[in-house]
Amino acid sequence: MSATGGLWSDRTAKVLAFLIVGFFVGDVLLLGRFNPWTLGFRVLWALSILSYSFVSARNWAAWERRLRDSHVVVASVSVLGLVTATGGIHSPYFVLVTALPLACCLMYRRGRRAAMLSGATVAVGVFVMTWWMEHHLHKAMLYTSITLAITIFSIHLANQVRLTQGVEQQARLERARRESLEALAVSEHRRAQAEKLAALGRLASDVAHEINNPLAYVGSNVDFVRDALETPGTASQEELTEVLLQTREGLRHIRQIVADLRGFARMDIHEPTECTLTGVVADALKLASLRLKHVARLRVDVPENLPELFVVRQRLVQVVLNLLINAGDALEERGTRDGEIHVRGLAEKGRVLLLIEDNGPGFAPDVLPRIFEAFFTTKGPDKGTGLGLSLSRELVTQFGGELSASNRPEGGARLRLELPAHHAPP
Repeated sequence: MSATGGLWSDRTAKVLAFLIVGFFVGDVLLLGRFNPWTLGFRVLWALSILSYSFVSARNWAAWERRLRDSHVVVASVSVLGLVTATGGIHSPYFVLVTALPLACCLMYRRGRRAAMLSGATVAVGVFVMTWWMEHHLHKAMLYTSITLAITIFSIHLANQVRLTQGVEQQARLERARRESLEALAVSEHRRAQAEKLAALGRLASDVAHEINNPLAYVGSNVDFVRDALETPGTASQEELTEVLLQTREGLRHIRQIVADLRGFARMDIHEPTECTLTGVVADALKLASLRLKHVARLRVDVPENLPELFVVRQRLVQVVLNLLINAGDALEERGTRDGEIHVRGLAEKGRVLLLIEDNGPGFAPDVLPRIFEAFFTTKGPDKGTGLGLSLSRELVTQFGGELSASNRPEGGARLRLELPAHHAPP
């Protein structure tokens, strides 16, 4: 079939038309003489194929159905005429007559109409031809019955083909939908990972500073121990013990920072689990404190007796961290030293609420309606990707919650995170 939906491509139609007319040589050999009727029927058959291919290739929808019906009838009449001119039921071409309805069904795939038109034309033609040439009513009725039986079988086959194609189409659509959902999940996973890496990038300088402090006194303590070993008597046992304890504490602090970063960066946990808002906020604060300790004072008021949540813990940690870092960036841009971030948790009508408020400049009127748009940001390229709040809202929505932004009446911004409680109190 052509790309435009026709039965044949132009090239195939030309080849078929040439072969149909070219087999006129076989008619001459069969009859032993030239018969203009066989040539005329072959030319008529070939012209119907060429005209149908021409219209179908140009998507003339208003004409295609009519031309297809005409093509089926003309092809059937042409075959009947060719058979009649070469001997009737004794012609070697007679098998083409009974096979025409089935051929139309197969060529047109869902061709119930084509099979019915061809079958009706051929049945009438076979009856007339047999009665006229053989003058035998029983034989005419027999061949007509065979033709009608093949037509009924062709219609049944067309129905089965249509049903099979419908099932296949439904299966293809379902497979395409499943593949789209899988691709969407992979894309979301990668986007979340990219935003995590961006958040870690913004924390990099603070992390380096946080690690550098214990490294400095760990290095000094190692030098002290080395000097004490090289020069016995310069340090007492108590002094060495105290130095080693300080060194161990510094290494523990470094190891804890690295463990927090690695735990945050992991994305291999996708299944929701029961967790508490207190634990989620504590995990987020471990990382956010590296960024906020030099920017704002943190006030945390998240009761431990809040109802449990049923979420993907690591992703909720990412959401809270994004909100804390955004608040810290807003306070840093303000440039004051009295910045404060207040983190509050409370339960309300079967929901768990987390409020993150700051005393910064708040959201500008033109910024607030677009705050959750993807890639929208008021920060410089080194401060954010514009995906943090957009991704956070998507993740919260997946958990069945809501994330909204507003300005506090007393000044500053407020981000409100609301999630359904896993076990709501009665």
